Amino acid sequence: MELQEILRFADEVVFSNTGNHLDDLQQAILRETFQGRKYAKIAEDRNCSEGYVRGAASELWKILSEVLGEDVSKVNVRGILERAKFYNSYSSAIEKNYGTVNNVNICQEKTRSHSPTPQPQETPNQPQMDLGDAPEIFRFYDRTTELATLENWILQQNCRLIALLGITGIGKTTLALRLIEQIKTNFHYIIYRSLHFSPTLNTILTNLLQIFPQQADIPQNTEAQISQLLNYLRQHRCLIIFDDLQMLFASGQLAGQYKTGYEDYQLFFKLIAEVNHNSCFLLNSWEKPREIAKLESSNNYVQTFVLGSLGLAGKEILKYRKLSDEESWENLIHTYEGNPLWLELTASTIQELFGGSVANFLQCDAPILDESLQAQLDQQFQRLTQQELAVMIQLAKESEPVALPDILKIVGLSVSDLVNVMRSLKMRLLLEVEEESKTTYFSLNHVLKEYVKNRYYPKVK
Repeated sequence: MELQEILRFADEVVFSNTGNHLDDLQQAILRETFQGRKYAKIAEDRNCSEGYVRGAASELWKILSEVLGEDVSKVNVRGILERAKFYNSYSSAIEKNYGTVNNVNICQEKTRSHSPTPQPQETPNQPQMDLGDAPEIFRFYDRTTELATLENWILQQNCRLIALLGITGIGKTTLALRLIEQIKTNFHYIIYRSLHFSPTLNTILTNLLQIFPQQADIPQNTEAQISQLLNYLRQHRCLIIFDDLQMLFASGQLAGQYKTGYEDYQLFFKLIAEVNHNSCFLLNSWEKPREIAKLESSNNYVQTFVLGSLGLAGKEILKYRKLSDEESWENLIHTYEGNPLWLELTASTIQELFGGSVANFLQCDAPILDESLQAQLDQQFQRLTQQELAVMIQLAKESEPVALPDILKIVGLSVSDLVNVMRSLKMRLLLEVEEESKTTYFSLNHVLKEYVKNRYYPKVK
């Protein structure tokens, strides 16, 4: 059977069941798979990562499995499509000449009419999924409480805007993608978009509007695009996830300040929070957006969730890595703040250099920071102002938490500047904060303190 014929059939059968044609990457995956090429080759030809292609392929096999009623994979996709096309053609011929046979439709698949068919209204049981460049989840560690809270905010309290915040590696993206699996049947559309490459609002709105059934041309004007999107958010219940929101913020400025040319995002999120609709935006970020801080105090439909330590669930990482000395695992988890990525990177070091022994590793002057872990933190610290960095360096020197007046005596900033710096560092989730006798004390966690000492030596001794 001709390759183009199979590809055309695959596109038609997907469209007839979902209302969406195969995109360019999905067609390329099918074409190259039929010709026996590997994902790495597809990725090389399209100048993207192999992991990205694998994720897109996995989603494609899932779509075809649902449409064709069989488990489709890279190995069997061509055979299944050829067989389905044969039965589809045979069924059509029988119906054309004789009608249905004993009132039984020979082919389970819906055939596409030659006349234009309006796209059906999606139902919550048939969510339209567009996860774009979402990474594939290989392992998930218990976040039962966190999932329950987010589910309650979205489904019961009908929150329109939620900021999911956390330091690098804490698992925001993984949690958001697991949340999708848990609540997807409650939505008409579920959309994931990474903002890692800082798309303008006009670009992201145009991309989002293309997903919905077009009742009118997509306007070029940003204001008109927002208006059109808000109409769709009223007509359809949508869950839209924006990942890496911090990439829209300027480096070398206090936290949450948008880059030049990106300020219209602030108005957009304000409208999402204030205009009546039944959809939800989930914003993943290292930094708390300023508009969220203002809105959540007066708007019941806006919430912030700060993702923290895995706690004892972090033992699953160490178990998976087959580390020894289980009695020392809790100490290791505490030292690395229960951060999944930090634990993964540290576990690799323990495997490679300490024979898998956690006890031997902890005998060293922990925490020891793997170069990959330091590189992750570099991305956050490169965004700091010089005043913020000066405060972080001073806090790294302190053996105990310190109050604001004590910091003020040392760093040489005005009261106003120091207050703004401390608020910014809190928005970046870089400070440990505790209250005692009506006084607020600040410190750095073990990992951040060691990082500052390593990276900014000899300033810190």
